[in-house]
Amino acid sequence: MQQTLDWVDWAVLIATLTTIVGYGTWKTRGSKNVQDYVRGGNTSKWWTIGLSVMATQASAITFLSTTGQAFSDGMGFVQFYFGLPIAMVIICLVFIPLYHRLKVYTAYEFLENRFDLKTRSLTAILFLIQRGLAAGITIFAPAIILSVVLGWNIVTLNIVIGVLVIIYTVSGGTKAVTVTQKQQMFVIFAGMLAALFIIIDLIPEEVSFTDAIDIAGATGKMEVLDFSFDLENRYTVWTGLIGGTFLMLSYFGTDQSQVQRYLSGKSMKEMQMGLLFNGLLKVPMQFFILLVGVMVFVFYQFNPAPLNFIDASTQTVLASEYGDDYRTLQEKQKALFSDKQTLSLAYSKNENPATKQQLFALDSIEKSYRLESKFLIKKAVDPEYTSDYNTLQKEVEALKSNSESEAYLEKSAELTALYKDSAKDTQTNDRDYMFIRFILNNLPKGLIGLLLAVILSAAMSSTASEINALATITSIDLYGRNLKEDKGEAHTVKMTKWFTLGWGIVAIIIACFANLAENLIQLVNIIGSIFYGNVLGIFLLAFFFKHIKGNAVFIAALITQFVVLIGWWYDWMPYLWLNLFGCVVVIFVAHLLQLLLPKKLT
Repeated sequence: MQQTLDWVDWAVLIATLTTIVGYGTWKTRGSKNVQDYVRGGNTSKWWTIGLSVMATQASAITFLSTTGQAFSDGMGFVQFYFGLPIAMVIICLVFIPLYHRLKVYTAYEFLENRFDLKTRSLTAILFLIQRGLAAGITIFAPAIILSVVLGWNIVTLNIVIGVLVIIYTVSGGTKAVTVTQKQQMFVIFAGMLAALFIIIDLIPEEVSFTDAIDIAGATGKMEVLDFSFDLENRYTVWTGLIGGTFLMLSYFGTDQSQVQRYLSGKSMKEMQMGLLFNGLLKVPMQFFILLVGVMVFVFYQFNPAPLNFIDASTQTVLASEYGDDYRTLQEKQKALFSDKQTLSLAYSKNENPATKQQLFALDSIEKSYRLESKFLIKKAVDPEYTSDYNTLQKEVEALKSNSESEAYLEKSAELTALYKDSAKDTQTNDRDYMFIRFILNNLPKGLIGLLLAVILSAAMSSTASEINALATITSIDLYGRNLKEDKGEAHTVKMTKWFTLGWGIVAIIIACFANLAENLIQLVNIIGSIFYGNVLGIFLLAFFFKHIKGNAVFIAALITQFVVLIGWWYDWMPYLWLNLFGCVVVIFVAHLLQLLLPKKLT
């Protein structure tokens, strides 16, 4: 069932967004030179840089997907960020002093000084591809969810979010992005804190916050650390410390959307302190957001939850030939909820190991119900999937008489995989809908408007940074650098504004044609992992391997990007490891080419 907002929520939502856009436009009006427009006049203090860096990374996907991730799988996702503080220290010691000394406008200017123009241009183009895609997703993420939940037109939402961002980003450039991100982070922190307190208040009085943590722990949701070396496990301490460090080094050290944030600093010290501030606060912030998702999970131990949080999908399957099967599943879940509620209350009063085991077992059963519900929805909306599944099921049945044969085991594994794949479909995967559905159904008037403002503010802050960076790279690294004559600063600012408008429109178009992945936050990180390792490797070659020349790096980068794309397509490894893989490959291939190529070609 689609939700209608109360006038109070509309007032809070509209007032918050128009204030942010209006303030950003007014405060930064009249940026006339490149120093002001691209580097914000180098006036930012460390706390402004820190908040701006955090706001750039904290998109709407962070709040919608991370809470959903915690609701489904618990706190383990926080391990993804364990490499971030390490990366911040390295960037402060290596990257920032170099950028500051060279007084660059973009990270890629340095590459031309070290290698050549074509290496600078190639790296800039790799950035434009991956960040252009990501900019569209940061608009699309809240738009698709709000359109389904509230019944708003998705194309209209994409345009509204994009246009709001374009207004103040075109007007004030980097300074406008930085100034507005302080207000956006205030709204985000206030909204998420308010949400947590309300969730805790909605849990039964006899269940304290500590009890709620214990209940979540009984079902495995509070398991933060995983020290296993299983490469199939996406989130472990090692993927966070190793793969995460390389991803964060690439993102914060070479991605212009972040580099531009700290290049606006008043001094090198302010830039470094801003990044260290981000390094200290980011992991606790992600832990807090995950904790909100876990508390929503505890709330649903005492309150009935839908089998699937996408109402439109539920209505579709109920009206289909699988409606009776779905209703049977709903009845099973109702019966399970009664037992779950009783056991949760009992465990909050007495942490009995037997009760803990029962709670864990009930959570596993509910997960199986949720997976089965996704399977039924998938069959209801996709006849081709149903046909494929039925055909494969018949093949398995025909081989069942010889259940130990290789053919039977292979077909059975295919059938299981196809069944589980139903959970990844656009109309079945409800992780990203959980938090917004909870907000609309359970929070008081006014706070709903504030939380919607949080989601849209986060979308605006990250999108503004992205299109600001995309425009800067296009103007400085490609257009300006390849222009045969210097037309002056006024022309550069004018063209950067036009490129900002252009990339804003591109982001809106991408958003209109985007589609949901298994999890939106994973999709953004996957896109980054495909490109970031290669780019980081190029920078490391520039910093530490003085004997490597431009042609070797350029050819190595092209080869590496092709290899990484193949590795991702054929799923050679979890996506986080692609960062390390791409970095190592480009460094190795560049060294090899430097040895093999004739000296005149290197």
